[in-house]
Amino acid sequence: MINITYGTEVPSEKTAVALGYFDGLHLGHIGVITAALSQQGMSPAVFTFNCDTTLPKFMQPEDIISFENKCELMQRVGVKYVYAPDFAEVCGYPAEEFIREILVNRLNAGFACCGRSFRFGKGGSGSPELLAEIGARYGIKVEVVQDICHEGVPISSTYIRELIRNGKVEEANKLLGYDLWYRLPVIHGNKIGHTLDFPTINQIIPDTNIIPKYGVYKSFVSLNGRNYRSITNIGVKPTVTDRKDGTGAVMETHIIGFDGDLYGEKVSVSLVSYLRPERKFASLEELKAQMSADKLAALS
Repeated sequence: MINITYGTEVPSEKTAVALGYFDGLHLGHIGVITAALSQQGMSPAVFTFNCDTTLPKFMQPEDIISFENKCELMQRVGVKYVYAPDFAEVCGYPAEEFIREILVNRLNAGFACCGRSFRFGKGGSGSPELLAEIGARYGIKVEVVQDICHEGVPISSTYIRELIRNGKVEEANKLLGYDLWYRLPVIHGNKIGHTLDFPTINQIIPDTNIIPKYGVYKSFVSLNGRNYRSITNIGVKPTVTDRKDGTGAVMETHIIGFDGDLYGEKVSVSLVSYLRPERKFASLEELKAQMSADKLAALS
């Protein structure tokens, strides 16, 4: 079980701490966390940020996955502790105070690791080299983890976001190391899908998350330990709504082989590949015919 600490409960044992925002927890991030996991005799921990409410100045939230999903993935790889304050709580710490207050006093660190681009302390003044220098004074060994590359190019959240924005989720998933994944509450829709014999669940992608390219995706839905094939439309549903503003991305998923009431439940949907753009159909009959074709594509 992962322990999300808010600095009030200090681990009694020494910890090995991976530092970073880790917004997508992609393969590059896992490379950093693996360095912490490999330390013998220390409990693996992560220092990151929960920026749901407070962000660095001028930064627009575009998380690849939610903080909740990020913590679940960290638990899966073996992380025991996560300390994730709001950015505003620690952004004013000078470099040495950051190390003393967070690594020493809140996480009881004996080891720390980060990527080459990691910055810390007020104004981002602290470099990995400074982390190693100051950390040594407090008995903390520091490792700077080299970039993890794909086809010779360092894996980055910026590039993964670009792929997602362009509907290239298959490529993004290779760099993430998992399928792009949402766990969101199911809300009531307009129930048009039921009249077409294609019942769907409706979920709203939070505005703190990056919005994938509008269109229809091959997907999987996880329910009660079982994965169902599905088709997911992300967009504004132009055939059955009159919205003109283009805002408020809805994720509407038809779960193949499932019939049940999921309203109010949090349901996990993973995007596998992009099938086609979202478009407006001349009639509901034409929409139904296209959904049948999409279903066949999802089953292939």
